[in-house]
Amino acid sequence: MREKTPKAVVTFTSTSDAMAVEAAARETGFPGRMIPIPSEISAGCGLAWCVPAEERRALLDALESGGLAYEAVHEVKLY
Repeated sequence: MREKTPKAVVTFTSTSDAMAVEAAARETGFPGRMIPIPSEISAGCGLAWCVPAEERRALLDALESGGLAYEAVHEVKLY
């Protein structure tokens, strides 16, 4: 059975913010993927961007340098 690993999960206040991050990731190649918000988190629009925990700083740098809006960053263990 797979083990849960720490992930950095970025939440958004709106779906349009989430889609902007997904589009920017495709263009620039920053890490991660879009997921439904895990049940451990209660937030925003229902979508989140997920990366391995060790990629957290790189993701935040990419979001900030791209002027991309996000609500919060959480650390959660996920499959």
